[in-house]
Amino acid sequence: MKKASISALLLLLVLAAFLSGCSGKTEKSSSTKDGVTELSIFAPQGVGNTNLSTNFFTKEVEKKFNVNIKWQTTTYDATSASQKRQISLASGDYPDAYMLVPWVDHFSTNDLIKYGKQGVLIPLNDLIKEHAPNIQKVLDTNEQFKTMTVSPDGNIYGISHLNECYHCTWPFKMWINNDWLKKLNLPMPKTTEDFKNVLAAFKNQDPNGNGKKDEVPLSGAISIPDTNVIPFLMNGFIYDDGKKRLLLNNGKVEFAADKPEWKQGLEYIHSLYKEGLLDPGAFTQNNDAYQNLGDNAEAQILGAATATHPGEFVSDQKRLYSDNYVAVPPLQGPNAAYATYNYPVTPGADFVLTNKASKEDQIAAIKIIDYLFTPDGNIRGQFGKENVDWRKPKDGDVAIEKSAEPLFASIPLKDGEKTRNNGWGPIAEFGSSSSFRNGQVQSTEVYTPEGFERRLQDATHLYEGKQPEEVFPAWSVWMDPSDADEVAMLETNIQNYVNQSVLKFATGEMSLEKDWETYIKGFEQLNLKRYLTLMQQAYDKSAK
Repeated sequence: MKKASISALLLLLVLAAFLSGCSGKTEKSSSTKDGVTELSIFAPQGVGNTNLSTNFFTKEVEKKFNVNIKWQTTTYDATSASQKRQISLASGDYPDAYMLVPWVDHFSTNDLIKYGKQGVLIPLNDLIKEHAPNIQKVLDTNEQFKTMTVSPDGNIYGISHLNECYHCTWPFKMWINNDWLKKLNLPMPKTTEDFKNVLAAFKNQDPNGNGKKDEVPLSGAISIPDTNVIPFLMNGFIYDDGKKRLLLNNGKVEFAADKPEWKQGLEYIHSLYKEGLLDPGAFTQNNDAYQNLGDNAEAQILGAATATHPGEFVSDQKRLYSDNYVAVPPLQGPNAAYATYNYPVTPGADFVLTNKASKEDQIAAIKIIDYLFTPDGNIRGQFGKENVDWRKPKDGDVAIEKSAEPLFASIPLKDGEKTRNNGWGPIAEFGSSSSFRNGQVQSTEVYTPEGFERRLQDATHLYEGKQPEEVFPAWSVWMDPSDADEVAMLETNIQNYVNQSVLKFATGEMSLEKDWETYIKGFEQLNLKRYLTLMQQAYDKSAK
């Protein structure tokens, strides 16, 4: 009964939003008080010492742009933040602007189209041309960002964080226990068979030296997408994008998980499982359980692990900030040696303006976002005060990408020091282009906290460019609104089917000899052909 009541309430709120959007509600005629623009912004606010209303950077922005920001805050908890945003929109009681963090909450491309068509979100095209030269420059020079920002109807309904995280661009990395390699006198594996042999040595030769067979040769987790073991292993057989399992072949959208090469990959993965080299927990455990393997106090037991960075499976500082775990280059399999590529900018938007915003609100807000697209605004916005939270480069400083010009160095908190209320943190990551991120100063000692980002940068060089020549650009494909719900349903059912089948084939619950054809026929009932047709249409439109 309680669930039914909640569903009914949400339905009423959604209906209210639809009626509100169709009512032609317009922006406020004015929102100035004593010559200062009053701007309401919905945003997540961190715990501890963070207070956006009294924040140092907030005061700097208010002074610089003659604005008074009225914050409507939510938490960094993804579920509650998303619910609060959706309820605010459904009720009609929403602010002038939203400034979000993509890994917390985000306007999807479907959200942008829906609320844009309703008139709840206003197009930003003219505002950008007239008042945001830095955003306009990025749109003119960054084709990927432009494609994912301009909707099919030509309007820009929102702006995403331009957070071009290099080590996030090739997320499915494999990290191997370097101490064990050295102890057993094993070279870094180069092929899928090399890797299997190394895992067998980890299992059978007691590399942790405690006289027990307690080693876990290989593991992963399912709570964070990039800790899934399948894509890295599958990439020696066929390209696995880790999400949609889509391929591009001369512009034609195809599916990976029904190909003979996918079956080959499953045979290899099953062999690892059957021989006790692949941890069963890799298919079921969350990140806490994963870290318990990496942090095991009695003895080191984890041999190899999938993750974007080692901090996802090790929190023990001594192990994390050492050369204990090093990156394995993409493995050469019988068909390929791919690395999964993903443009790290999240499609959709983190900044939008609503029809509640007056003209003064709109101009002030877009100028603030434009400032965050400058190095000065981005540094101050993310970190806060100069010489307190960050500093300018000095002689001897080296950028994270050694060929780049050093731009800034962050100043970490001292032991026991509370979070400083000086910057907006992740909210401000709008101008974090690859050149900006590459200019961050990092220690050349990569096995220290101060050199950790450089360590990830160096590891990612092993993966860069190893993706296929054609990759389905899931980050920049806009679905037709009339197809969006159908595609979402088809995709959910197909991916659930693939994930469940991978688990069953890997563990031997299903036989690749006896059950493969039945598995393939299952895609007919799931209407895979229709899904690929819709994805092809969306890709073709986006490509144009």
